[in-house]
Amino acid sequence: MTKIQKMDINKSIAEFNRAKQHIASGVNSPVRAFKSVGSNPVFVDKASGAYITDIDGNKYIDFVCSWGPMILGHAHPRVTQAVKKAAEKGTSYGAPTIYESLMAEQINKMMPHIQLVRMVNSGTEATMSAIRLARAYTRREMFIKFEGCYHGHGDSFLIKAGSGAITLGLPDSPGVTQGTAKDTLIARYNDIESVKQLFEQYPDKIAAVIVEPVAGNMGVVTPQDGFLQKLREITKANGALLIFDEVITGFRLAKGGAAEYYGVTPDLVTLGKIIGGGLPVGAYGGKKEIMQMIAPDGPVYQAGTLAGNPLAMAAGLETLRIIDEDADFYKKLEQKAKKLADGISASAKQNGISTVVNHCGSMMTFFFSKLDAINNYKQAIQSDTKLYAKYFQSMLNQGIWLAPSQYECTFTSAAQTDNDIEWTIQAAEITFKNL
Repeated sequence: MTKIQKMDINKSIAEFNRAKQHIASGVNSPVRAFKSVGSNPVFVDKASGAYITDIDGNKYIDFVCSWGPMILGHAHPRVTQAVKKAAEKGTSYGAPTIYESLMAEQINKMMPHIQLVRMVNSGTEATMSAIRLARAYTRREMFIKFEGCYHGHGDSFLIKAGSGAITLGLPDSPGVTQGTAKDTLIARYNDIESVKQLFEQYPDKIAAVIVEPVAGNMGVVTPQDGFLQKLREITKANGALLIFDEVITGFRLAKGGAAEYYGVTPDLVTLGKIIGGGLPVGAYGGKKEIMQMIAPDGPVYQAGTLAGNPLAMAAGLETLRIIDEDADFYKKLEQKAKKLADGISASAKQNGISTVVNHCGSMMTFFFSKLDAINNYKQAIQSDTKLYAKYFQSMLNQGIWLAPSQYECTFTSAAQTDNDIEWTIQAAEITFKNL
């Protein structure tokens, strides 16, 4: 049995203690605290290509990719140059720029079902705005979300939410009022009957169904055959909108997103992560007749001082252009992910470790579970989080940067090489032998 040496992270520990003196909980997003894996957070100094380096000098192969955005890898020279060029002209104006129009045109080119788009500053802003718009368009107040799907930290969404809410055991957040919660209806992911029952129970009251077409916040959970298609049929039949939350999957599964990947066209789409090239960003868009209701042309108010920020637009635009230039971009990305998923899954099996590997495109999750399959929230939360914590720490000590939570995604990037994938599989083999 190979002994794994613990990496020296003394500077990170000292920096975390310092941060806790001035930042709430010491971090600006909960999962970064490493609480669910029983460890100290690692502070990053720099990143390049497929690698991250911490402030103690340890280097890691990055499979978090800043929670998805870094699909090209870190500090891609074309993206970095685009940001530098934009920054030299000023970082913010609070006025329209050509960058915004170019970005909107690029999004429409790759996702034609997004006829009009509105830029915001985060995925949370995008989903909040999309729900408000759907309510105004349909003149209804209720909407359906799914157990374990995370749509940001807006009040309406923090009911049986995924992501950090599962990680920290906080599926419902204090501060969300009963009045807000009553308009949020909960269905079960991959259970179309649960959706039908809600429409029957609340006829002509449901404005929209919002769904992660591939759930990425209870771990990766893929839609079963026909699930998204049936959601489209039900919403149309009941006069409700279908909203795809593609903050994670947008431009990660395919150029045309989940609509292309699964052949289902939603009414509205929310985007984030990749469209900012690593800078803060969000967007929502869809059918022209719906989007034209947004102020100032329509009555639905939404605004943002930094929306369409030139640096974010420059980074995101260059990222999308690079993707768009390569006809085989997603094929190559998925091949890496499949090799990684198959290799780690085989190694776990050989060493008697029970896992369920859910894989879609360049997204995957290794659930430490004795179940045969994981298709919903109830099944996902039966995973062995303590075993995942041991796996995480062992992989970290071997230079593999994974999400510090059982319920987040592993991502591949264009910067990762076959050697990176092979070394990660070898590290997993060593880990499983020690577990």
